[in-house]
Amino acid sequence: IDRPVHRLTRGRHTFASLVAGLPVVMLTTTGARSGQPRTVPVLGIPATDGLAVIASNFGQSRHPGWYHNLRAHPEAEVVVEGAHRRVRAVVADGDRRTRIWAEGLRMYPGFEQYERRASHREIVVFLLEPAADA
Repeated sequence: IDRPVHRLTRGRHTFASLVAGLPVVMLTTTGARSGQPRTVPVLGIPATDGLAVIASNFGQSRHPGWYHNLRAHPEAEVVVEGAHRRVRAVVADGDRRTRIWAEGLRMYPGFEQYERRASHREIVVFLLEPAADA
């Protein structure tokens, strides 16, 4: 439902942002194997040095597809409230990851359950920094 609502509102909202008030953004990555653009709705977590996304995949045993895409091709585009931004994904670690994770839990407590489910893998946090050419 997020994609049609996103189109109808010209990129300003998704279903989740309208109903739950969550800051869902549209992330466009380049397919790791296909090289084709892939757009997915993800929770955008404001961070001091950019926007962060958490590759939880609802706590499933595997990382989401967009995780693999960003690892292979870190350059991406994100649409936030209708504004298109070119970004470069960097894996957040250490204190940076801890801060972003805490903010993610504040915004969406469900990440805690996802972390328990995915105990066999670390849920990766990406910081989407402004691209050098942006």
